[in-house]
Amino acid sequence: MIYDAIVVGGGPAGITAGIYLARANKKVLILEKMAIGGQVAEIGIVENYTGFKEISGYDLSMNMYKQAKSLGVEFLMQEATDFDLLGDIKKIKTAKNTFEAKTVILALGSVARVLNVPNEKKFVGSGISYCATCDGNFFKNKTVAVVGAGDSAISNAQYLAGIVKKLYIISKYSPMKLKNTSTEELSEFKNIEYVLGSQITELIGEDCIEAVVVNDDRKLAVEGVFVSIGRTPDTEDLKGKIALDEKGFIVADNEMKTNIDGVFAAGDIVAGSLKQI
Repeated sequence: MIYDAIVVGGGPAGITAGIYLARANKKVLILEKMAIGGQVAEIGIVENYTGFKEISGYDLSMNMYKQAKSLGVEFLMQEATDFDLLGDIKKIKTAKNTFEAKTVILALGSVARVLNVPNEKKFVGSGISYCATCDGNFFKNKTVAVVGAGDSAISNAQYLAGIVKKLYIISKYSPMKLKNTSTEELSEFKNIEYVLGSQITELIGEDCIEAVVVNDDRKLAVEGVFVSIGRTPDTEDLKGKIALDEKGFIVADNEMKTNIDGVFAAGDIVAGSLKQI
């Protein structure tokens, strides 16, 4: 089967594209490698999305998904591993299949940045997490740290502070670099301690994290570390195949067209995008 369009990425941008295409009577496939909704599914509470005073990120994602499904959009949980974007028929390969389409929309979003400290990979799933709403419940009544200086760190801290015993917010900047949030949103919580102007230099533990060292001298006893230091575009497999800017984001015009005919980009992966839902 040759689809009218394949959308790579099942976040808000990808699903919205799918909805509009389906309403135009196009045959659409959305490929998503991890979770429907992308980053949105990781957010505890969304309070700035038009039409909803308050809704969980998961519920908002499921609403989008159900709307697209009701219009006939196909979804497959498979990771796109290779892209053949030239020619009239585009080919997207996964570990299981090769899919063909007349048009491709790249909406892969972004991936979490890592701390780049020794043993980080070792402790992923054993204390290190990049998703507070995914893993927060494993740390009820425990002491944890959120690492980050931006809005996502505040959002994650707000969620975690209500369920953990003690929460450190570790930021390399003092004050934190906040755009759409404020530390005032955390004022109701008395179990938060700010560790500003600091960076984690060491992770301590055997099978699980037991403590972190900041600025090479201060040791904080924690059982979990939630990394919220931003994200990078998920374009590693697209290098050399499409125009990217110096940071790895896809270059697209105001109609979301890339440098390749029939290939478009949408959402966080686009250079200059607002990085909002």
